[in-house]
Amino acid sequence: MVTLHIEHAITDYSTWKQAFDRFAEMRRRGGVTGHRIHQPAGDDRYVLVDLDFGDADQASKFLDFLTGTVWSTPANAPALAATPQTRILTLVDQGA
Repeated sequence: MVTLHIEHAITDYSTWKQAFDRFAEMRRRGGVTGHRIHQPAGDDRYVLVDLDFGDADQASKFLDFLTGTVWSTPANAPALAATPQTRILTLVDQGA
């Protein structure tokens, strides 16, 4: 499994989540097999998102889509408050 890990500041979670949900079909088409959204305890102005893929190529292509289409257009990312930090991660071990 490969995970595209994304984290960034937001202005409002509800607005951010509505925008995230609008791209559900694009995530499916882009090869996303699952996602997790976290917020740091006590910080509702920051999100950490993990998008799972079958391989690194899918994750890289989807990151290109996010960078070129979503994050570059304020209407597509209305609650984005900072430049997203990203990493493509490969699972090497998993416990119970």
